[in-house]
Amino acid sequence: MKEKARAAEHTPVMSQYLQTKAQFPDKLLFYQMGDFYELFYEDARRASELLGIVLTARGASAGEPIPMAGVPLHAAEAYLAKLIRAGESVVVCEQIGDSSMAKGLVQRKVTRVVTPGTITDEALLNERSDNLLLAVYPGGDGYGIASLELSSGRFQLLEIDGLDALVSELERLKPAEILIPEDSPLEPIRGYARLQTMPAWYFDLDTARRALFSQFGILDLAALGLGEGEKTLAAAGCLLEYARETQRAALPHLQLPKRILPDDHIALDATTLKNLEILHSLSGEHGHTLSHVLDSTVTAMGSRLLKRWLQLPLRDRQELRLRHHAVQTLLESLPIDAIRRCLRNIGDQERILARVALGTSRPRDLTRLREALACLPELQALIAPLDSPLIKRLADAIATFPELHRLLAQALVAEPPALVRDGGVIAPGYDPSLDELRQISRDAGPYLAELEAQERVRAKIPTLKVGFNRVHGYYIEVSRQHSEHVPTDYHRRQTLKHAERFLTAELKAFEDRVLSAEERALAREKYLYTELLEKFTAPLPALQRSSAAAAELDVLAAFAERAHTLNLNPPQLSDTPEISIEAGRHPVVEQLQPAPFVPNDLRLDEERRMLIITGPNMGGKSTYMRQVALIVILAHCGSFVPAEKAVIGPIDRIFTRIGAADDLAGGRSTFMVEMAETANILNNATGLSLVLMDEVGRGTSTFDGMALAWASAEFLLSQTRSLTLFATHYFEMTLLAADHPGLANVHLDAVEHGDKILFTHTVREGPASQSYGLQVAALAGVPQEVIREAKKRLLSLEYDQAITDRSTQSAQFGLFQTRLCDPLKEAVEHLDPDQLTPRQALEALYHLKALVK
Repeated sequence: MKEKARAAEHTPVMSQYLQTKAQFPDKLLFYQMGDFYELFYEDARRASELLGIVLTARGASAGEPIPMAGVPLHAAEAYLAKLIRAGESVVVCEQIGDSSMAKGLVQRKVTRVVTPGTITDEALLNERSDNLLLAVYPGGDGYGIASLELSSGRFQLLEIDGLDALVSELERLKPAEILIPEDSPLEPIRGYARLQTMPAWYFDLDTARRALFSQFGILDLAALGLGEGEKTLAAAGCLLEYARETQRAALPHLQLPKRILPDDHIALDATTLKNLEILHSLSGEHGHTLSHVLDSTVTAMGSRLLKRWLQLPLRDRQELRLRHHAVQTLLESLPIDAIRRCLRNIGDQERILARVALGTSRPRDLTRLREALACLPELQALIAPLDSPLIKRLADAIATFPELHRLLAQALVAEPPALVRDGGVIAPGYDPSLDELRQISRDAGPYLAELEAQERVRAKIPTLKVGFNRVHGYYIEVSRQHSEHVPTDYHRRQTLKHAERFLTAELKAFEDRVLSAEERALAREKYLYTELLEKFTAPLPALQRSSAAAAELDVLAAFAERAHTLNLNPPQLSDTPEISIEAGRHPVVEQLQPAPFVPNDLRLDEERRMLIITGPNMGGKSTYMRQVALIVILAHCGSFVPAEKAVIGPIDRIFTRIGAADDLAGGRSTFMVEMAETANILNNATGLSLVLMDEVGRGTSTFDGMALAWASAEFLLSQTRSLTLFATHYFEMTLLAADHPGLANVHLDAVEHGDKILFTHTVREGPASQSYGLQVAALAGVPQEVIREAKKRLLSLEYDQAITDRSTQSAQFGLFQTRLCDPLKEAVEHLDPDQLTPRQALEALYHLKALVK
């Protein structure tokens, strides 16, 4: 490329630019030049396309025009946000020298590298969602995963087996950026986030060990739950090195990595999270989801914590009982509204503290932190008396920080400007040196008024004015008609169309003194602001514990508010494998439909391991199954549940096989997707798993599908002994109950009226009598001519079936009686199919077939 010509052929400023750009060839470079960040060459073309800004060509270097595009400093964050959302990474190179004092090139250096996974700026983040950076290291048959949310300091480690498990974890975490080793077999995960390939040394175990020891002040990997040579150690080391590189600063806010163990939580794979619409609906939206209905948190950090709880339901029953008790205590406490009001004033303390630690916080971050610290004593006073061990634990962690609050109250003005460089951030009285420099600037007004009056008299020009602008500084302005009569000590500074501007030695001396004072005041203010941030380094861990406790209290208070508003009740946790629900409801569907939701019961236990669920389409089978799983998840998050009563035993995993679609990118048909999900369940479910199976086998021929469904149900009953809900339209499946005492039939009821159908959405014992497919088709708007032809075809098919299977002749004839139109019913209603001989039944079916045709 032409821009890579020898540096000597370029202008000095472009040589400086190209030297910096060479260090970051795959990232856009924001290069500060005065009040703008400029981009050059291919970066300019790319930015122009992505941001819709003008591409220009100004000047030349190495004999060629320089493509250029720029954004103003004051609006840079908005443009950065747009680039990050587009998946780009940006290097910010800023002027660190004073351009007015520089005798040659202004000194510049890279101050940060902004990538999708390492952003911390408020304007670039979704406040209610985590923004995760992941490092993945393959080894053997498994993967080590390290995840970091730089905007809060949360650092977690996880080890998993198999590519499918990795993909499932990526679906759950939805990272913004993933780091993988060069030449690793991880290309299949490229579509899940921005993928960065890193040199092998980033994952070196010795380097990782030293980095972790240095960062966290530990001497033994056992403190992190790690062993020598583990895959997660390599991933953690890479993550830490990358974070340091991009931030160009120490990372004092990083928390000690926490190892996530599979047995600590109910496992929800990607398919289950999607099918149950935990965080996102099937259409990909956040609305109409469990988190949307449940999230009444008043802080962004509480909202993020709630989502993490929903994705990783807890299995520690003692901790869950403490959460349920805390929710009950808050529900019954009078000050819950006051508690939530205090929490709202605390705001997103978690992310503010991260920016303070990184030295990137803005003045208004500190004023919000000041407000949060002011609320902590009241919050602690409200919750400390509550009779809940968990809330008392949170009250201790929340603590109060009177000295820090006093410091911020003294140091900052009430409403500071957005940026430190604008000045006016530090409060009067905080620093005598700053006050003195500001006083010089404040004295300028009276002095200039006195000087103006003096010069009008001396020059005998009544319209003479003394003024100031940022380009030319201070001046004495005289109209053109008087410009020939100015005193001889006036030196012309600027000529305008109708006036002349002059400078005197006295005014120049005053200007030097005032402008120097203003520059020194701003420099002093920047120094004091940096010093102020450094005073939070020592108490940072305690502040982070306080913000984490406040976020947890926010979630528990939201659970209490939801319990009151949505009529939720406390679940009972049993130690035996069972799920018993009385009057259970679907928490999302109930909020969406205008009619009252029909509650239903459920019982699964040692004696009743599986329910075969039959009933018409649209009758509510899927809703019934999903609501059971959601009740289990809510109970294991610490929330109350939408049921009159719920008794829930230990659950290790929740599996779902509900609906399917072609995986076009993966080259898999609907049936292949369905079978892959079924295989995952059959291979991994245990006796403590909750399994939801909906319409297994429908993607292939009737007999193949029914055989697969039958065999899958028997396997779950006899081999895994999972607690299973199995919805099907294969009525033959209901016969399984005769051979398996652990299986029961239930159905969703419907009432037929003429050619119409009314869904009652009520679960009743026993199998359904029919599927009502034609009635549902009619409800969907299928033309009546098609419905009539379908009825004829159905009767013909049932007649043919009766011919081939004499054992069902009588039953088939009974179905004819229930489905015939009124004139035909009159012709056969006197017949009793159970009293007919096989020959008579066939003759009757034949004649009925002829009549229908």
